[in-house]
Amino acid sequence: MSSASTVLRRFGPMVYLPTILFSLGEGAVLPLIPVIAANMGADVASAALVASALVVGQLCGNLPAGWAVARIGERFTMVIAGLVSMVAVIGMILSPSLGVFAAAVFLLGFCAAAFGLARHAFMTTRVPVDFRARALSLLGGSFRLGVFIGPFVTAALLQIFADEVAAIWFFLACLAVMVVLVLFGPDPEKTTPVANGTLAEDTGEAVSGSIPTIERAGVFRTMWHHRGVLGRLGLAAASLSAVRSARQVVLPLWGVSLGLDAQTIALVVGVSGAIDFALFYASGQVMDRFGRLWAAMPAMVLMGSGFLVLSFTHDGDAAVLWFGMLAAVLGVGNGLSSGILLTLGADVAPKTEPAAFLGSWRTLTDAGGAVAPLIVSGVTAVASLSVATGLMGVVGLVGALGFLRWIPRFSPRQRD
Repeated sequence: MSSASTVLRRFGPMVYLPTILFSLGEGAVLPLIPVIAANMGADVASAALVASALVVGQLCGNLPAGWAVARIGERFTMVIAGLVSMVAVIGMILSPSLGVFAAAVFLLGFCAAAFGLARHAFMTTRVPVDFRARALSLLGGSFRLGVFIGPFVTAALLQIFADEVAAIWFFLACLAVMVVLVLFGPDPEKTTPVANGTLAEDTGEAVSGSIPTIERAGVFRTMWHHRGVLGRLGLAAASLSAVRSARQVVLPLWGVSLGLDAQTIALVVGVSGAIDFALFYASGQVMDRFGRLWAAMPAMVLMGSGFLVLSFTHDGDAAVLWFGMLAAVLGVGNGLSSGILLTLGADVAPKTEPAAFLGSWRTLTDAGGAVAPLIVSGVTAVASLSVATGLMGVVGLVGALGFLRWIPRFSPRQRD
């Protein structure tokens, strides 16, 4: 068997580089969507609604993406998603009205779902399970790298051009390079064989084996057939996605509620994000060496406990100090969870129809991330931000129990 480093070097140019290009452009544009919407006349609520169109588009795109990957393959799905994304980005630049701009943002989210699922399905079938978690953590890290660096690119472009549209043109350039790379570069689907092996449930050791796949069944039939794992492990995974999403909403709001200035809030959130990014590969190492549970549980316990403790510190004398420390704790927890959702989806995907299943899996987990900000907003309006933060802590700890109960345990057994 090839070493993990050999396989990762083989995948780098055609798997990780296109992912970085897409996420870099997306990360540059994301902070500007509500700003551009406001410049087009939207109030705060409308601007937030336009920004949420990206998440809604991603939710709506997962199931069609599963169908597309199953029928035309990962490579052509990525190419089509890239080309349609270019249309969406041009639509954002030329939008004559707020409604058209929102539709372009929705279309971009739809294409992002297709792009992400194509990479997920490819890695599921091509990477041996012995180092699947490391490979998928690197894939997750590629997305995080782009989203982490993208805002800095935006800041530089704004400094140079003093126009938000410059960042959108940058995204368009990233998409063009990505499409050319995927379309004319070596096809990893042809050069990389499907991994072989089996998975046998046992006592909690790290996963080993693989999932060879050819899609045949339809999306909705697959969802119904695998409703058990989607309804159990899938809900635990959705809770992780919810806690991750809540972190992005709660931390800035908490800083505002403490009366901190924008620079201080940005510093705290930035440090938390840097810790998160620094730990993405450690999660894969832990999952491959010790099993999936050893990454999922610490991540969920840290984030759940961090939210719970934070909810009791708002009115204390050292509230700002607690805010900084617990933001770092949440960053550690989020970093340790890098690649978990991708890896678990690949682990439990059926051998003969992974694309449709992964579309369902990603729809469920994305739904968790989409609902969390709504919960935080609603509970804050009815009660307080502290109550909302504590509730997300409870969600994290309940999710940890779900992982403890339903996360699969596998041991290596070779096919005869």
